[in-house]
Amino acid sequence: MALVPCQVLRVAILLSYCSILCNYKAIEMPSHQTYGGSWKFLTFIDLFVVAVFWTIYAYDREMIYPRLLDNFIPGWLNHGMHTTVLPFILIEMRTSHHQYPSRSSGLAAICTFSVGYILWVCWIHHVTGMWVYPFLEHIGSGARIIFFGSTTILMNFLYLLGEVLNSYIWDTQRSIEEEKEKPKLE
Repeated sequence: MALVPCQVLRVAILLSYCSILCNYKAIEMPSHQTYGGSWKFLTFIDLFVVAVFWTIYAYDREMIYPRLLDNFIPGWLNHGMHTTVLPFILIEMRTSHHQYPSRSSGLAAICTFSVGYILWVCWIHHVTGMWVYPFLEHIGSGARIIFFGSTTILMNFLYLLGEVLNSYIWDTQRSIEEEKEKPKLE
């Protein structure tokens, strides 16, 4: 009977993950019709999750994803959250044209999101005394500030990279379509 709560937790995690995937547009919101939907800023920024998670995981697994979590979150679900994101980013970039807002507005939104997330992580530490990401416990205050600043800069870089790649892919696509539409002179 001791395994029942663990099995229930695994099923709950699986169902939660699947419901998020299946019910992405369960609530119709006006943001779904504008600039690529409610996830417009997360498209290429998700590359940040893949890069940072696996870099820290390769350096020292216990700092980001302790072995204890293997009892609750199976390996395939870990890869579902931290690996399979990458191919979907690339597929979406190739299949969906995103109309980015002005560069200053986009970067301001990314910085706001980043600072908000950092403040939330710090607030959780303040309230519970534990860091959400265990590696933050092993570095000093100055290193944490440098890490948070670096991640914010990296997110801005990835946003700009996504914007450049999006315009390159879709401007090239538009050029090919325009070439096909031109009447051939004989």
